[in-house]
Amino acid sequence: MNDEKMKGVGATNITAVAAPGTLSPATIDSVAGGYCTDAFAVLGPHAVAARDAWTVRAFLPQAQTADVLLPDGSRISMERLHKEGVFAATMPGGTSRYQFHVIDMYGIETILDDAYRFGTIITSFDLHLHSEGKLYESWNTMGAHCMTIDGVPGVRFAVWAPNAETVSVAGDFNSWDTRRHPMRHRDAGIWEIFLPGAKEGDSYKYLVRSRLQGYQQLKCDPYGFASENPPKSASIVCDLSHHKWNDSAWMEERGNRNWLKAPISVYEVHLESWARDAEGQPLTYRQLAERLVGYVKDMGYTHIELMPIQEHPFSGSWGYQVTGYFAPTSRFGSPADFMFFVDACHQAGIGVIMDWVPAHFPKDAHGLAYFDGTSLYEHSDPRLGEHRDWGTLIFNFGRNEVREFLVSNALFWLKQYHIDGLRVDAVASMLYLDYSRKADEWIPNKYGGRENLEAIEFLRRFNEQAHTVPGAFTIAEESTSFPGVSRPVYTGGLGFTMKWNMGWMHDMLHYFTEDPVHRKYQHNHITFSLLYAFTENFLLPISHDEVVYGKKSLIGKMPGDQWQKFANARAFLGYMFAHPGKKLLFMGCDIGDYDEWNSNSSVPWDILRFPIHDGLRHYVKALNQLYRDNPALHQVEFEHGGFEWIDFSDVDQSSISFLRRAEDQSDCIVFACNFTPVPRLGYAIGVPEGGFYREVLNSDSALFGGSNCGNAGGVMSVDEARHGRPHTITFTLPPLAVVAFKLARG
Repeated sequence: MNDEKMKGVGATNITAVAAPGTLSPATIDSVAGGYCTDAFAVLGPHAVAARDAWTVRAFLPQAQTADVLLPDGSRISMERLHKEGVFAATMPGGTSRYQFHVIDMYGIETILDDAYRFGTIITSFDLHLHSEGKLYESWNTMGAHCMTIDGVPGVRFAVWAPNAETVSVAGDFNSWDTRRHPMRHRDAGIWEIFLPGAKEGDSYKYLVRSRLQGYQQLKCDPYGFASENPPKSASIVCDLSHHKWNDSAWMEERGNRNWLKAPISVYEVHLESWARDAEGQPLTYRQLAERLVGYVKDMGYTHIELMPIQEHPFSGSWGYQVTGYFAPTSRFGSPADFMFFVDACHQAGIGVIMDWVPAHFPKDAHGLAYFDGTSLYEHSDPRLGEHRDWGTLIFNFGRNEVREFLVSNALFWLKQYHIDGLRVDAVASMLYLDYSRKADEWIPNKYGGRENLEAIEFLRRFNEQAHTVPGAFTIAEESTSFPGVSRPVYTGGLGFTMKWNMGWMHDMLHYFTEDPVHRKYQHNHITFSLLYAFTENFLLPISHDEVVYGKKSLIGKMPGDQWQKFANARAFLGYMFAHPGKKLLFMGCDIGDYDEWNSNSSVPWDILRFPIHDGLRHYVKALNQLYRDNPALHQVEFEHGGFEWIDFSDVDQSSISFLRRAEDQSDCIVFACNFTPVPRLGYAIGVPEGGFYREVLNSDSALFGGSNCGNAGGVMSVDEARHGRPHTITFTLPPLAVVAFKLARG
């Protein structure tokens, strides 16, 4: 928050009190012990009753002596009221500005401003919105913000802890003395303080002392913009205004784009294991801005999806157990460095999708769990508030302030970091109260059902707010048949832009793991998805979850010898890019990584020296180009008009053929797929128009590592009706391959 916004804010804290020596010993002890419940009523300036004078009290445990330093340079000696460093002095009225002159035990002199002379900062209206759960940009109110008040630079801190007896800020600025700076309690359970002298880069935590059961704990800031590098866990004061964005052209174009009709081919990345430097360390955000962005641009992907980059204490969670919801992980650099990375993506024409995790959070003592000695962010009943499978806690979606925290967090990444899309993790676990629970481990909703009504309402509000950001979109990882996940809220849907098609993924992987000789008995697995392909706005994912924990890599799933494995993988990917739905491919899958993903190592980039691996990379690059360049493949992905079967009944030969159409129905591409290692010579299918059909894709091309069985660039149709169409093309359908033809016009 800048100085201009702070004019008239933070006026001097003044109350009428008795003479300086009349505080009770118990009150003085509470200040010295750091458990005073209303420090602003004791410390700072207070008008003395019936006298034109003020009493100033301070807690300065580092001081041997202390004076009040007035603007005219005069000093007033302060009286020590407590051996731990509680001081007081009386000064004349008429001025609200003063400082402390302190000499410590080493004789070092310091001039300090008094945090307790500043008044309230957060407006009553913001407090009201917070209590209603509608302060949707709450990151501007909560957390740590550098600012200047009354000419004094410092940091304003604010945290929500309604069941705390006291909350104090401890950090680099006060030698981590938890007694020094108890905060002011405001309405709606918010605590705030302005600390002169605190600055950007300082580490800090809140000591929260609960009213209940003597609980106290140092907590990182739920709204902290930066964090220490794990295993350290303090928040860091950070000004997010340093980076000067250079992506205005991207942001303007994004706001005018209909993503449902645009190509979306996503490269999913785990930053820590995408690549390592010469010393074996993960790349920084700025190194990734060059190397990762360069790779993705060259490959023709439209978006990068980042597995969670919010701060998390345990790398083995892959980022899915978040403690710092407003902080990009410090493992790879600073918030400004991450902004630089996003900016570089946008300048290269690449969108950024971020995995977002509102379904659960870890139990780490410094995080959100049991924040103020109560189940503040989570449900207190483990039947509602705990995922025992994951060892994590579930947000209380029925609480106004919790919904606000999560919705604000989503908007924060979309607005402050220019993130283009949010992929919401584990939506199914949010929708159902009995998710992964036994019969006696969950509580029905008020109607006796299993749906989590509060989570459903939260997801709707989240999607409504996220879609107010121009061009932003949301994606649900949702594996059930819950209706209307990607339908608008006003029609009764959840409001997501898109949904992962988990059914397609399971069917396809089941089919392709079969030996080709048996595939004719599994033919329905490659055709069934078209029965429901247009019930949602689907994205087809081959994600990290499919290449870990014994599931094998994509190449490892394929049957046969090396040639057949790679041919199968090319056929699989060819059908994936031809099938309706946006695309997602996890890192390593596009170069034929033999091994399962290992989050502690790197993608084995050295395998690209082998032609068969580099051929697969070239093939995925060609698929991306074909998908991006042809409206028939991306313009109508969520409606029946974009897809037509030619022949899905060639079961014995495990072959299928179909059309993909653009909004201009004359713009179409013909696909034929052969899922056996037997080439089909003289393969004939019906086509809608006569003419020369160029072969625009052949997965068996030698350029991609195939056997180069093809059609010499294309085929001419004949006027012979077939498959209910007036013309026929006859061609060679290579083994374990996908071919595509497009009518040459003009």
